[in-house]
Amino acid sequence: MTMTWKAGLSINEETKEIEYMDCQIQYVPYEATGYFSQIILDYLHAQPQLQPFYQYPPHEADIEYIIQQRKQFPFYRNLLTDELLAQYAGMSLHEKVKENILSLRQENTFTVCTAHQPNLFTGYLYVIYKIIHAIRLAETLNERYPAYHFVPVYFMGSEDNDLQELGTLYLSGQYFRWETMQKGAVGRMKPEGLSQMIDEIVRLLPPTTHAHRLMDLFKEAYLNHADIQTATLYLCNALFGEYGLVIFIPDRPAFKQAMIPVFEEELLHQTTFHVVQQSIEQLSRHYPVQAHPREINLFYLDQQLRERIVKNGQTWKVLHTPISWDVNTLRHWIHEHPEQISPNVMLRGIMQEKLLPNLVFIGGGGELSYWLELKKLFHHFQVHYPLLMLRSSWLWIPEKTYRLMQRLHITCADVFSHPDSLIRKYVMEEAGSEISLQAYRSQIDALFQQIAQQASSIDSTLIASVKAARVRTQHLLENLELKMLRAQKKKMHIQTTQIQRMHNQLFPEHHLQERIENFLPYYAQYGPDFLRSIHHHLDPFRNAFTVAVYA
Repeated sequence: MTMTWKAGLSINEETKEIEYMDCQIQYVPYEATGYFSQIILDYLHAQPQLQPFYQYPPHEADIEYIIQQRKQFPFYRNLLTDELLAQYAGMSLHEKVKENILSLRQENTFTVCTAHQPNLFTGYLYVIYKIIHAIRLAETLNERYPAYHFVPVYFMGSEDNDLQELGTLYLSGQYFRWETMQKGAVGRMKPEGLSQMIDEIVRLLPPTTHAHRLMDLFKEAYLNHADIQTATLYLCNALFGEYGLVIFIPDRPAFKQAMIPVFEEELLHQTTFHVVQQSIEQLSRHYPVQAHPREINLFYLDQQLRERIVKNGQTWKVLHTPISWDVNTLRHWIHEHPEQISPNVMLRGIMQEKLLPNLVFIGGGGELSYWLELKKLFHHFQVHYPLLMLRSSWLWIPEKTYRLMQRLHITCADVFSHPDSLIRKYVMEEAGSEISLQAYRSQIDALFQQIAQQASSIDSTLIASVKAARVRTQHLLENLELKMLRAQKKKMHIQTTQIQRMHNQLFPEHHLQERIENFLPYYAQYGPDFLRSIHHHLDPFRNAFTVAVYA
């Protein structure tokens, strides 16, 4: 673990004076946190059993080589640029965003991409980290490879229909859920009823200038746009436009038109199931399977409807509807209405990488786990398989809490442990000599060795009885030690309670902070400086958990 003090850069928009926000940054190895799967740890360490499942090694990436490999696949530069400009029509664009979109026509421009669904109010903290990681990676590559231009892209999974996931917000220890009767793709839903949800959020935030501005931004985004995907486009553009982030909404007819060959093969031959299943069989020898393909990995998409397409004999149908096709009408529908076809998680990456001049995909542990199942599928569809990069992870610790941790002898690596382990460690450090019976265990072991020798001289069959007596005695000592430990915990009630509360604060509901909390409380206090601080500190090539201690 390393620790550095850095200054978080911020700019006073009125005076243009540079200000600084002290922030203590520590790095904890991913494996030390206990929150990352073995497949991800093995990927980061390039373990041999995983090498067949990715294209480029995760360390010391040769970007020049990846560029040359990407050039061997088709590009859709003009289509991409034209559709992105149309997507942003009528929206105020930062000059950096416009320049990045126009640059996509150029042969020397490439993208680095992250992806996520349009969670209300940006969803979890890790969505912010994903986006800023893509921004910082593009900036770093622009510095290192001046002959090329790199554009950060947020690919919006707006066709996802998991409303319970995307419409839920955690704030101040409670959940808020968008109550709507709408169905289908969440990105297409009208933002009706969100005014009440925004009002509830306002009551929980401190009455700061930053909070008021953010609520105004939410109201403009969700109350003055036609659907959730456009509202999310507006919101993320307002938050990250100054960094040149390009937001890509795939739910456009022209983008679906480019996917017709993939859609047709999937529907007619169920290609994904057969190809990915082979990779899963190999991976499952070492790791749990993250995602399983269906026989057909496409949905039927229409207003208020996103439902699976299945095949029954020589008929294809949309589940829970009367819609069906034979092979001839199916082919006609694919070519005439590709906008009504929506890929699931197995094919979403194919669409992303087919349409973007992409080099790097930045994802969380779960995402990279199922991407490792897909390399053969990319090769089958002749789509470039990108470098996979684990997104940055962060834990924010208030300075007051950090001082408490120091008094309790809890390091930033320790804090990821279960609170029971932290409490036991603290009690043993503070009063270990008073409650430890280890010395007596050693004496009892020596005593029973003497008893065993004496018993064996009388009758060798007595040795088993001596061993059983020794085990019972050791168990009695262990139980006694546990009782003494519990008694000592009661004597240290104040400290043990502090540890429990500290852990609950940093790990709400025993989950990583970034997987539960939203950026709202931080932005309400610090405004854009919160995002700028992450941007300033985030090292896109560092494979470690970032712990930020803030005032």
